[in-house]
Amino acid sequence: MFKALKSKNFKLFFYGQSVSVIGTWLQKTAVSWMVYSVTGSVFLLGLTTFLSMIPSLFLSPLAGSIIGRYDRHKAMILLQSLAMLQAGALALLIYLKIYNINFILALSLFQGIINSFDMTCRQTMMIDIVDNKEDLSNAVALNSTLNNFARIAGPALAGIILHQYGEDVCFMGNFLSYIPVLISLLMMKITPHIKATDKFKMLDDFIEGFDYVKKEAEMAKMLLMLMCSSLFVISFNTLMPVFAKDIFSGNAQTFSWFESAAGIGSILSAIYLANLKRSDNMGKIMIAASLLLGFSIIILAYSNSLTVALICMALSGVGMMAQTSSINIYIQTQSAVNMRSRSISYYLMAYQGMIPVGSLIIGYVSHIIGTRNTVAIQGIICIISVIVYVYYKRQSTSEDLETCPVEYRNSKI
Repeated sequence: MFKALKSKNFKLFFYGQSVSVIGTWLQKTAVSWMVYSVTGSVFLLGLTTFLSMIPSLFLSPLAGSIIGRYDRHKAMILLQSLAMLQAGALALLIYLKIYNINFILALSLFQGIINSFDMTCRQTMMIDIVDNKEDLSNAVALNSTLNNFARIAGPALAGIILHQYGEDVCFMGNFLSYIPVLISLLMMKITPHIKATDKFKMLDDFIEGFDYVKKEAEMAKMLLMLMCSSLFVISFNTLMPVFAKDIFSGNAQTFSWFESAAGIGSILSAIYLANLKRSDNMGKIMIAASLLLGFSIIILAYSNSLTVALICMALSGVGMMAQTSSINIYIQTQSAVNMRSRSISYYLMAYQGMIPVGSLIIGYVSHIIGTRNTVAIQGIICIISVIVYVYYKRQSTSEDLETCPVEYRNSKI
């Protein structure tokens, strides 16, 4: 499970991130709870998530082109420094008790701009920091495990801190958590990435990347599946403060239980993926995970028991993690070397870019038909999308068999 940690650079990256991502979840949990507690508005709760993620929809292709041309190691140091600056500004704002929603929204947008480049850089840098390329899928899964462990620890810790000490301690904790990751990045020894000799042309790079993804039929189908899930399904998480506070009459700690339950499911899923010896069954894993995600959130929507709701959150975490990570691993391992950064940028655009749009949609829809009905519809959409994906996958397989030589077709049958 831990074979990628044999690579010294990946080990430094992994240990540095182990502190930073917990700080990120501290801040994320505190922001969600604070915005909803101060404003009482589901729309503003969704808008905060929207602004922190929407830049990925527009900037990811640009990020993929730029990151693929320049030194990823130096870019990562710069991006993490900017993220630390954003965290420090937010911590100072809350420490001074300036609960200005416009300032918070502006800082959320700034964070989203940084993340659109940071996520692309982080994913494409994996190939540089893993010595044995066969360990790449293991490194991706371990990184996902780390992120989801933080999803357990971060909200759980945030629930305690919010209840005992206040939100300003959460924001200060995130600011300080960037110190270890910057130290680990500075300690890495990576062969400098060779700069591109041709000039940067965003439109040409965008078209080239789009044509490549379109040509890779299986990758295109997976990205469309992810885009549908991110737009209409995964954004159900945005409504968890409503479930915790209004539906189950809880507090900040109850909200942290929902986040941690999803994190427990996600980490179990990530451990399973990290132990896989082969990475050629990602399509089947993605289908099973998507079905689990859909059914679990339908049950969650109408549950009257907090225990059942938390179990459903854990199962949704298993499904969501396996769905997104299986697609990520497929793209990381199957993309051509010169197109990897652009393929990953489309992955991030379909994933990170669509979630904020979905957050706004469900924030609006929940006002009209209610929170429970909205989440149930999201689960139904998830199951329908799987049916559509399987149908078109079988159609393309049939077409491939019809066009291949007779002797090969018979062997396949």
